[in-house]
Order: sequence, then C-alpha cells, then structure tokens
Amino acid sequence: CDLRTPHGVNLTVLLSNSVPLSLSLSASLVKFEDCQRSREVGFVSSDPNFSVRPDGTVYTEQEVANLSEPVQFMVTARGLHDPHIWETTVKLALAGHPHPLPLTKVMRQNMQKERIEVIKFPRRHQRGSSANGLRRQKRDWVIPPINVPENSRGPFPHMLVRIRSDQDKDVGIRYSITGAGADQPPSGIYNIDPISGNMFVTQPLDREERASFHLRAHAVDMNGNQVENPIDLYIYVIDMNDNRPEFQNQVYNGSVAEGSKPGSSVMQVTAADSDDSTTANGMVRYRILSQTPHSPIPNMFTINSETGDIVTVAAGLDREKVSQYTIIVQATDMEGNLNFGLSNTATALISITDINDNPPELTVRTFSGEVPENKVNVVVTNLTVVDRDQPHSPNWNAVYRIVSGDPSGHFTIRTNPITNEGMLTVVKPVDFEMNRAFMLTVVVSNQAHLASGIQSSLQSTAGVTISVQDVNEPPIFPVNPKMIRFEEGVPAGTTLTVFAAQDPDHFIHQIVRYSKLSDPANWLKINRTNGQITTMALLDRESIYVKNNVYEATFLAFDNGSPQASGTGTLQIYLIDVNDNAPVLVPQEAQVCERARPNSRVNITASDADADPNVGPFVFELPSFPASVRRNWTISRLSGDYAQLRLRIPYLEPGVYEIPIIVSDSGNPPLSNRSLIRVKVCPCDDNGDCSTTGAVAAAGLGTGAIIAILICIIILLSMVLLFVVWMKRREKERQAKPLLIDPEDDVRDNILKYDEEGGGEEDQDYDLSQLQQPESLEHIINKPTGVRRVDERPVIAESQYPVRPSLPHPGDIGDFINDGLRAADNDPTAPPYDSLLVFDYEGSGSTAGSVSSLNSTSSEDQDYDYLNDWGPRFKKLADLYGGGDDD
Repeated sequence: CDLRTPHGVNLTVLLSNSVPLSLSLSASLVKFEDCQRSREVGFVSSDPNFSVRPDGTVYTEQEVANLSEPVQFMVTARGLHDPHIWETTVKLALAGHPHPLPLTKVMRQNMQKERIEVIKFPRRHQRGSSANGLRRQKRDWVIPPINVPENSRGPFPHMLVRIRSDQDKDVGIRYSITGAGADQPPSGIYNIDPISGNMFVTQPLDREERASFHLRAHAVDMNGNQVENPIDLYIYVIDMNDNRPEFQNQVYNGSVAEGSKPGSSVMQVTAADSDDSTTANGMVRYRILSQTPHSPIPNMFTINSETGDIVTVAAGLDREKVSQYTIIVQATDMEGNLNFGLSNTATALISITDINDNPPELTVRTFSGEVPENKVNVVVTNLTVVDRDQPHSPNWNAVYRIVSGDPSGHFTIRTNPITNEGMLTVVKPVDFEMNRAFMLTVVVSNQAHLASGIQSSLQSTAGVTISVQDVNEPPIFPVNPKMIRFEEGVPAGTTLTVFAAQDPDHFIHQIVRYSKLSDPANWLKINRTNGQITTMALLDRESIYVKNNVYEATFLAFDNGSPQASGTGTLQIYLIDVNDNAPVLVPQEAQVCERARPNSRVNITASDADADPNVGPFVFELPSFPASVRRNWTISRLSGDYAQLRLRIPYLEPGVYEIPIIVSDSGNPPLSNRSLIRVKVCPCDDNGDCSTTGAVAAAGLGTGAIIAILICIIILLSMVLLFVVWMKRREKERQAKPLLIDPEDDVRDNILKYDEEGGGEEDQDYDLSQLQQPESLEHIINKPTGVRRVDERPVIAESQYPVRPSLPHPGDIGDFINDGLRAADNDPTAPPYDSLLVFDYEGSGSTAGSVSSLNSTSSEDQDYDYLNDWGPRFKKLADLYGGGDDD
C-alpha cells in the first residue's frame, strides 16, 4: 500500500481584507490507495493551522498572517478498515511561484509505508502451515523506524505510537520505555502511558543536536514480571531547513597573477550547513553577488556553485591598474533556491600578484659626473630608473651593468636598495695623466627575468660621461722598498746609493725634496736635493737594529705643490758579514775533582757573533805562560766546536783556579781571544760529586777566615741577648715605680666620653625651682634635725679657708695649695653637698646678669713680679701680668 504525493505543490492564495487566507489543494494532490484499491482514507495534519479533508483538500483552520516563507507539516493517513498508519511531509508555497519546491530525498523516503500506530509485541508459537502436518515458527516483526520532524510546533505531548501486548485481555499489563531520551540523558523527551501503551514526544526535537534515538519498550504484569520480550524502537528526527550556511571565515584572501588566462584558479571559499547534507536542506550552492572595482569588466571572476572555487573568466588583470578585488560571495542551501533556501555571505579579497611585465627605464639617455684622480669608493653620479612593477620585489629591483668604456674596471654600479638608483662608484684609482675622461655605456635590468612576451625597452640603456679632476699627487719612489748590499764596517761618509723619487704630475713642474723619516741606529743621512744616501757611522751587522742581516730606514719625499704632497720610501741595506768579532769561551765557570778521574773533565766551546764562515770550527789551546797552566792542565779536541779541559797531574790542591785559554775562529784572517775560565777544584765523593767540605774549601776560605766568621756571629748573638735583658729590666722598673696620678684619671691611657647631654628641654619634667637661688633659708632652718636633702646647702658655720699672703714666698706655694684642698674637703657647706647633680635644663632666662658685666679687679694694686721666681712654667703668666723689662 502506498501514500502518493506529486513532486511539486502549487497552491492558490486568496487574499482579502479581514478574511482568512484560503489555501486549496486538488484532491489529486494527496492520494491513497490501499491493497484492495479502497479510497476510504482519513487524513490528519500535524500543523493545527491546516487540515486535510477526506478528498485530499488542504485548508486553513484559522487566519494565517504571513506566508512569505514556505510551510512544512506532516500528513498522516489511516484506512477505515486497517489499523495501520502512513505519513508524509507536505510543503506549501505561494501560488504562482515560477519554481515549485522540489520534493526532497527525505520526503520521498518518508512516503514509504510505515506501520506506526499499533505495535504489538511479537509472539512465538507454532502454527500449522501445510496439509502434510509440517509446522513452522512465526517470524518476529521488524519494527520500522519512527520518523518525527524536528521543530514541531506541538501541541505537546504528541503521541507517536501505541505499544500493545496480546495478553492485555487476560492480565493487567504495564508498559515502559528505556534508553537515551527516556530514562537516560537527555531524559524526558519521550514517555509512555503505562496502562494504554501510548508513546509520546514531550518537546520539539533538534536534529542538529541528536538525529536519532534508540529506545526499548517493556511489558510487565502487575507484579513486575516480564510478560513480553523487550522490543527495539528506532526514532529518526526528520530534518527541517532551520540552519543557514556558515562560512568558515568571514574574509577570505586569495591571489592570482596579473595577466592570467581565463580559467585560472584563484581561491576556494567553503560554507557548512548544519542541516542534513543528504537533503536539500544541507546542500549549499555559491554565487558571486558583487565585484569591486568593475575594472576592466564587472565580471572578472566566477565561482563554482557546488565547490566554491573562484576562477577568472576574462583576461586583462593588471596589477599596475587594479591591485586588489573585493568579491561578495553568497552561499544558499536548498540547492541554491533563493525563495526557500537560507543564505549567508562572506568577503573574498583577491590580490593581483605582480609579474615582471614592465622593464626598468632610465630617466635620461645621458648621465654625467666627475671624480678626483687617485680616489676610490667615491660616488660619481646616481643613475635614476623608473619601474612600474611592485616596489622592492625582484621584478622591481634594478641591476646595472657597464657594457663598454671601462676596460680596466675602474668603476662599478651598486644599487641603492631603497631608491633603486644606481650609484656609479670608483673602485680603482684613475689617473688624470693617463685618462682625462671616460665614456661609459650602462644597461639596467631586473633581478627577475621579464615575463614571456615582454621586450626590453630602448630606455634601458644610457651613456655616462665621467670627467677626471687633476690633483697634486705625492712623489713616488720607483723601487719601493729598495735593497742594496754592503759589507759591514763601512766607514762614516761612504755614499751608499741615490734614493730618488719621481713626481707623477707631468703637466706641472714641481721641485721634490727629501728628509729622513726613520733611522733606528742613526747611521744614515740623505741629501735634501737629490736623495743621495750617505753613512754617518760604522755599519755593524751584529747591531740589535739589524734583523736577518737587513737594516731598514724610511725616507720622505715631498713636493712644493699646493697642497703639499709627500710619499715615503723604504731603503733596505743587506749587510755582508766580515770577521770582526773574536770568539768567546763558554762556559765561564766549572768544577772538577782534586784527583784525576775519568769523569772529572770540563767540556768547553765558544760563541761568535759573526756568521758562517767566520765562526767555527774553533781552535782551543793553553798559553805557554804561566808555565803552571800547561803543567797542571791539558786540552783535547772533541769536535770542530768542542774541546775538553782536564787535569794533567794526578792530584791538585782544592781551590779556585783561573785558567787562560786561547780560542781562535775560522775567519780569514782568523781572530783569537784569550778567555779565562774559573775552575773550582774540590774533594769528591765516590760518585764524583764535590762534598760540602770540599765545596767550602774550594771556595777559597781558609781556617782564619772561618774563625773570623764564627767570632762575628758570636758577637752578634751577644748584642741581641744584652738588648733583651735591658728591655726586661726596664719593664720591671716601670712596674715598680708608683704613678703620680690615679690610672683612671690618666687621660693618656683613657678615652673620655663627652656625649651625654641629657634629654631635651621640652621632654623633661623637672622642678626648676630647685635650680634657683633661694631668697631665704627659713624652709631649711625649720626642718627637723637630721632631715636634709642632699642637694641643699647645710645651715652651719662656714669653714675658714687660708688667706693668701700679699707677697707669698715661692716655697709657700705648695703649703698654701695643700691647706686649701684640706679645707675644701672638710667643708660640708661647699657644693655639691655630697651629691652629684645633673643639670640638663638651661631655661629661657637667668636671674643673674650677663657674665660680660663682671669686671676683673684692677691689676694696678697687685704686684705680679714674684711670678718670675716660680720657674719656667709660670713664665707666660709673669710676662702677661708681671710687666718687667718688656714694658
């Protein structure tokens, strides 16, 4: 059995003011044919705004305000004599639309028959199937999926199917469902009436969140015992076009080379639709809405509607005219149907990449410049160029070449990386006397080759005229350095050579003069006019200033030009060796044993400052005088440069002997030298080494000398001992002598601290009346006996102090001072009244008058001449007050 619908639906819309919108469908639009060709079918719409009559006519149940968007709902068909249910999807569009909405793949799938109203639990029992008595088992039902459209408007809960068991007539059955969407997350989407078995969906579904559900239906009796085996229910959510296509990026960047042929790929844009991609709801199509700018034509690009690939459709892309295009791309689902599909837009920025289609061109045909002679790394002129390609790219960067006019390579052209100008630079000095001007031919090109079909411009070649400026050049020594050979020992005043320089300025007559610049040994002088070199001292090859037989001196040549120019030259004198140095004996000291032994010998040689052949082999011999030399010693030749000195006699008394030896070299004529070698003769041990005693004796110290040394040591030790004893005795005397003053009062050994000033004046709370002079003594007199403050003056008779005589005798001074001290110590009325008072408050005023008002008594009535008799310590006082001869 089948429920049939056409591929497209056209609806007639009747509109009038305040009249409900009327939609009519022909009865042929919704057809149903059952297996018996019966046409008695009932229809039910899932949208409460629409109903379907038995003849298949669709009409509105209430006023519909707007039908600008297509309407989609489900239509369920049920036969009058068949409990089974079928359903399909109907979409309504405005009448007169040129392109009716096509029936999608999902719609066609939904038209397949589905048994959904009553689902019975399968029963397993045996049934006879043939006359021969064969029996077979009844097959379980294959429950078809339940299709539920997403975004349904309800009302909810909406019944989907009815679950029923054949045993519900015999026993009470309770139905339940389990699985994701029922009792598992997301729970509560589906529920079932446990008594009737009606299964409901409780809320709108979203296919993009979950596209299908797998539930299991259960049937149990009142005691919870399983009555039927669980059956699987598969629920699929039917997709609706509720999602717009979404671009992966809002702005896409692509590029294509200028001059590209039509059909060249540029870029690809991609949009994704969350709806079902197997249906028209998720099938996205692309198109270009606009292009900016419209140059050279408005449609330079096209896009593949299915893949989103953007390609060129016309020639004429020129980066120098348009460097970037902005393309607005639209993506629409429903296979691009603009009436029913949802759309979205994105921006594509297409950059036109540069190719080297513009050759560089020099701005002028001829450039000029000038350069001083003998200068390098000087920019002569800048070659300016124009290139319309992309700046700072290989297609724009200029490369300059000199193709003619500079065979010697005096010039090169470097490219300025910022301005692209060619800097014509001197890399090899030019000579005005050789070339006064240069005519160069320069060609400019790019780092990258020109694009295919592009020819070089005639303006890529130019001429450069360079003028050379004459400058005063320094004199030049033709041979520098100049080497000459002379034997050493050349006397002073000998002319060695003429070291002359030449002035390269041929067109200007100038005078060259000479001077000495460097002469380490001060052996030479130069003639100021002609450059003649003459010796001032004897040339010595063995001098420290001669290196590898060569002596160097530097001279200066300068002209009288303006400005003055000078050049230097080096003279090298190779000194040939002559035999002017006698050999010297080596070593100067040695030691041998007092008795002749095989190993008691001295190897000797000689050194000579001369060079070969004026050195070895050397001849060593003993002189005939004094006769004791040849009597005690002998020399035997070992090789050309070495000989051996040994004892001739069996025993020689220990001591130091100076042995003369005559050494001769091999020069022509040979030179000889009489040298002395100090030989220490000493007693030796069994190994042939000098013993300690022998070494002392060999040093030439006799018994008397040794005794004198020992006596000196004893005297030195005695002096040290006496000094120590004297120091200890002095220390004892110092400790036994009593001190004149108390050590604590001795300021020489104590550090006195004067930093206790007390607290601040404003911080102390003192009774300042205690510091004032009391006006009366009544408060002191009235005190009980024995009660007295330690800082109060006792009320008793004052002590009598001794009176100083008017003319004291110098001998009475000591007695007078002692009497005064005793009186002060025994006076209880004298401050500080047996206490130490700390006065740290100065106060703001004083009852006493100024100290400056106190005048000393006149010294006219007092005679201080007696101070002269008190000794030198009172001399200063006697001078100040005593008068005397100074007055």
